[in-house]
Amino acid sequence: MSRSARAMVRRVAARVGIVGTTALAALVTAAVAPASATTEITGPDRYVALGDSYTAGPLIPVQSGQPAGCLRSTANYPSLVARSLQAGTFVDVSCSGATTTDLTAPQNVSPGPNPPQLDALTGAEDLVTLGIGGNDIGFASIIGDCAARSPLAPFGSACKDYYTAGGTDQLAARIDGVSAKIADALDEIADRSPHARVALIGYPTILPDQGPGCFPIVPFSAGDVAYLRGVEKALNAMLEREADDAGVTYVDTYTPTIGHDICQLPGTKWVEGLVPTAPAAPVHPNAQGMKAIAATVLADLTGRAAAA
Repeated sequence: MSRSARAMVRRVAARVGIVGTTALAALVTAAVAPASATTEITGPDRYVALGDSYTAGPLIPVQSGQPAGCLRSTANYPSLVARSLQAGTFVDVSCSGATTTDLTAPQNVSPGPNPPQLDALTGAEDLVTLGIGGNDIGFASIIGDCAARSPLAPFGSACKDYYTAGGTDQLAARIDGVSAKIADALDEIADRSPHARVALIGYPTILPDQGPGCFPIVPFSAGDVAYLRGVEKALNAMLEREADDAGVTYVDTYTPTIGHDICQLPGTKWVEGLVPTAPAAPVHPNAQGMKAIAATVLADLTGRAAAA
């Protein structure tokens, strides 16, 4: 089957929601049954979560799962989604540091390795979520480079200047380069889990959506904040395009998390700064952030408005 044909089939499948063929039959039965009849539709029989640290939830209590180096939390958004939907079987193979390569190859973590994430797919899934791509463009090194370079020019844009030297935006090129890998991953998921509802999860707001940031608390100059904000939006836009092309659900977690970036006060911030004030990895969602992402995922999967 061609990619375009697969996409069309998945678009049709996506419209029936997170439930599988049994629940679809129940929907049809309910439609033709007398008005007094009721039909209960349950959550997914098997839900598999794939992804990187923004899925796994490093350092958010309680850390569990094997290998321990993946730093998965029982309070990450897939776990919250699984509990809310009362999934029959929930399998979380997300792993901190994962790239698209680690979907099909073992990932070396302590005491590892983490098996290829796609090996968790058996074909029995009726829900699969995937959150990946940030590490493919070098998320950790970008943060480190900018934290070191930006303070050297607090009224300039040393980080942007570094990544755009010579007239080529390295990070834009990296995003373009990873798009085909995302497409391949979504095609592979469709092949392995042909009956599943698939959702590709975007990245939440990290830096303020407007304004200069909060230098020097977060050591990025105003010019670099604007540049890095654009990089994240470009990454999310690429993910949304690939989801649309594949006929799967794209979950925008950026818009619902605006105003809860790393510059906000504890209790308001949903993504921690370089020095966390709540249990979470630096520049990663905390427990509140994971709850907000889970609510957004659930809203997109069920068609109901996200809880405030």
